[in-house]
Amino acid sequence: MELLVVVVLGLLGIAAATAFGPRLGVAAPLILVVIGIGASLLPFVPEVEVDPEWILAGVLPPLLYSASVQMPAMEFRREFSAIGGLSVGLVVVSSVLLGLLFSWVIPELGLAGGIALGAIVSPTDAVATSIVKRVGVSPRIVTVLEGESLLNDATALVLLRSAIVATAASITFWEVIGDFVFAVVVAIVIGFVVGKANLWVRERVKDPTVNTVISFTVPFLASVPSEALGASGLVAAVVAGLVTGRGAVKRLSPQHRASDTQAWRTVELILEGAIFLVMGLEMSAIMSDVQGGRAGIVSGLVIAGLALLAVTIVRAAFVFPTLGLQRRRARRSAEMREQLTSMQDRLDAVDEEHPLKLERRGGPQLGTTGREVPKERLALFRRRVNRKVADIDYFTAEPLGWREGAVIVWAGMRGAVTLAAAQTLPADTPDRSLLVFVAFVVAAASLIVQGGTLPMLVKWVKPARHDQAAIDADREQLDAMLRDIARERIEEAKAAAERGEAEPVPARGYAFRLGVIDAQRKALWAQRDEGRFSSEALTEALAALDATQISLELHVHLDDQAEGRPDSRS
Repeated sequence: MELLVVVVLGLLGIAAATAFGPRLGVAAPLILVVIGIGASLLPFVPEVEVDPEWILAGVLPPLLYSASVQMPAMEFRREFSAIGGLSVGLVVVSSVLLGLLFSWVIPELGLAGGIALGAIVSPTDAVATSIVKRVGVSPRIVTVLEGESLLNDATALVLLRSAIVATAASITFWEVIGDFVFAVVVAIVIGFVVGKANLWVRERVKDPTVNTVISFTVPFLASVPSEALGASGLVAAVVAGLVTGRGAVKRLSPQHRASDTQAWRTVELILEGAIFLVMGLEMSAIMSDVQGGRAGIVSGLVIAGLALLAVTIVRAAFVFPTLGLQRRRARRSAEMREQLTSMQDRLDAVDEEHPLKLERRGGPQLGTTGREVPKERLALFRRRVNRKVADIDYFTAEPLGWREGAVIVWAGMRGAVTLAAAQTLPADTPDRSLLVFVAFVVAAASLIVQGGTLPMLVKWVKPARHDQAAIDADREQLDAMLRDIARERIEEAKAAAERGEAEPVPARGYAFRLGVIDAQRKALWAQRDEGRFSSEALTEALAALDATQISLELHVHLDDQAEGRPDSRS
């Protein structure tokens, strides 16, 4: 009964923090951490200890899966070089440099133990990036931070595992690299297979509620086998989510997607809030352990402060050169735009009388005597050229300079992964309670200090913000495109009716309107693949079509029930 009361109060606290946080101008996660810390220090509140496996295996996979399902595949592809550098290179560099610092500050820890602690405090947290979204910065910043936090956990946990092994036995650099490659590659394969199987099964399940229940199992179907094989369950869950998110628009019904969205938003709210609340509540137990150790709380606070300062400096030293390389690559790509635009014009001029042909030298040439290009290959080539031009426009329209870099550096907050990973340290680790305390303080301080001051930093450095005017322009163009498609379908139907080849449009009813929506949706898919419009505008347009179809199907269903007819939708 006591546990039930605690759970109910926790849920009410999460709901209250989420509801009142925006009114107070403070992100809900920060409120929950502070509430948890304050409650843990009260004498009548019992010590709270959560098995780290519950977080690593039970909480993080669904959270990362949910975030990756919602991740725009187009932006993730575009920012993958920066995401990969931050999620792998930065974690490795931070772990090694912090390992040197920790082994110097705590000599009995040793270099391997220092690297283990460095790996614990290096990764940013996917849950913590929810604070960034509320500030209204450029979508590019959010994409980089989200992508980094989705993938850097695997790097940190593999390094942690290798460092723990190295404290008991010798392990070579190549063994660590092999372990990492194996953990990632196997996880990618399993996640891809699970994502595809998930779409195949759920495409055939008609009940939206049952469909959503199946979706709850997907992150675990990906993570559990991966962990059993020694791979990264978190990467597997992320890959399964990316595959599902990209394929859901084409293979799942609007009802299924709507049900999934609402259900996973609720799951996210509860799990995110619970993580931050538990982080605060564990303070009492952690402080008790440190007080009984050799170092004491003051030493732990000093070491944690040095760690947070060091990890921020290393992050800044890595992020700014990475963004500089990104800008240089974008400038080189921009020089190709005129050539690509010319190629687009030549491709647009291709028709039955002037087909595109290939010569042995010189590449695609219009109207030559070479081998004619098949229509399917021509369509693929045209789509790739259009996508390349759209990518160039994307990078030149929103370059990531020092202002955006400052936000990316300061928004690299630590969270639940850091605390959970620290608690997986073996019991015989020297000064284990001190290390767990340091990890907790680094995570909590980064959330409170960096998360609390992030809005002020954004106001000070003035990075690129969410460009609402560009989004509105994309919306208008997409609306015009969808109206043109509907007009064309109506004109075609009228012409067919005049020739006696089909019934008049009003007589076709539901089937005709559904066909128009299907044509509009396919046009949006094509635009998504080419990347000519923002993901936000495309997502809104697809959601509007889904809502229209759901409303139409509900109206038809109610009419059929009222008149006693069989369901027209079948």
